[in-house]
Amino acid sequence: MKLPSLREVATEARLLLIGIPVFLWTMIPIYHMFLFAISPKEDAFSGKLWPDHPTLHNFEIVFKQQHYFLRDFYIQFWNSVVIAASVGVLTLFIATAAAFSISRLKVPGGRLVLNLALFTYFIPAAFLAVPMYRTMGNYGLLNNHWSLILAMVTIASPYAIWVLKQASDKLPVELDEAAVMDGATTLQIFRLVYLPLMMPSLVAIGTYAVLLAWNEYLYAFLLLSNDREITLPVALGNFLAADDSPWELLMTTGFIYALPPAAVYYAFRRYMVGGLTAGAVKS
Repeated sequence: MKLPSLREVATEARLLLIGIPVFLWTMIPIYHMFLFAISPKEDAFSGKLWPDHPTLHNFEIVFKQQHYFLRDFYIQFWNSVVIAASVGVLTLFIATAAAFSISRLKVPGGRLVLNLALFTYFIPAAFLAVPMYRTMGNYGLLNNHWSLILAMVTIASPYAIWVLKQASDKLPVELDEAAVMDGATTLQIFRLVYLPLMMPSLVAIGTYAVLLAWNEYLYAFLLLSNDREITLPVALGNFLAADDSPWELLMTTGFIYALPPAAVYYAFRRYMVGGLTAGAVKS
């Protein structure tokens, strides 16, 4: 067995020296949130590394919706699921079709459209919030899930198209030519050749779009107002409106809400790095 060189050992040591503090710095807020979640109300701000009387009562209150701010917890959670899933599906559909058209079909003006779409990222998303609100109002979509879905698809699609286009450019053109020689139509090439080869990038982009929509607050706050239509992040903001905010319940609900995206990320983490960076380096 080949022993690692001194340079490799030194590199790993430097990575550990950097990685461990970054990991701890990242985990401190999560651990702090968990401490609030398992602490009684009177011990929530004790500042101890572990509560004297840890309890799961806060989780029981959340799941049984036993607080005023939690009366629509399951509906708001489901709203978040539906909106995030819809954004992921629509973003994938638009980005995949656009990338295939630009990269494989070489449609005229495709690169110009891609560059113009990416140009929108020069404008901060917060600046687009008011125009987006007015647009949705003109179409009668305010306080409708479709308003938030369409807004998030608009934000996610340019980046998704760019990533998939770069990954598509790396696929050998000979595959398409061979399929055409065998009598395949454009739709068959797309379905039988393109999609299977693009699957890692598609999973990565789908995950990116879902997490983007899942964590959105600004547009959800502006476009949705009814308690039974809002997403859970907006509902969490309502906790801070009280004079005596139930921080232990806020942190418990936030901890619960953070579990699904963490599970999604770890389920598809091997696709995330490879899929999102596909085509970033020219061969």
